[in-house]
Amino acid sequence: MGNELQVKINYEISQIDKLINDCQPLIDICKIKTPDFIEMAAAAMVLHSFYNGIENIIIMIFKNNNEKLPNNIKWHTELLYKTFTANGSRKAIFDKELKETLDEYLKFRHFVRHVYGYKLKWPMMENLFFNIKANWNKIRENIIKNTK
Repeated sequence: MGNELQVKINYEISQIDKLINDCQPLIDICKIKTPDFIEMAAAAMVLHSFYNGIENIIIMIFKNNNEKLPNNIKWHTELLYKTFTANGSRKAIFDKELKETLDEYLKFRHFVRHVYGYKLKWPMMENLFFNIKANWNKIRENIIKNTK
């Protein structure tokens, strides 16, 4: 992998690190009380941004390897699933043990993009939000390990 790609990946990683660091006060609030609508909307935006950052990294890696990006109605899902297998130009980006976790973030991102905010329910996002830091640590480790 070229140095230019590594610089771009590192930048995106730093942005996700900042997102998670900056949302810590919201995580703390949500741990002591059930979030209200505004807090849930903010948490939903964090989760949406989090997955978008991961997807940005995936797309950079695919483009760097001249891999064709999916171009159909389920392209986000197809793109994610391709990251769990290696091909002639790259290693698998993620270990299979992360498939369920990443799929849940993708599904939530899709939900947020296609519904009105009042349909957010804390139980559907609580686990994703409270575990974002631990999940990110595993995801980031995979990205670093598998893009060297």
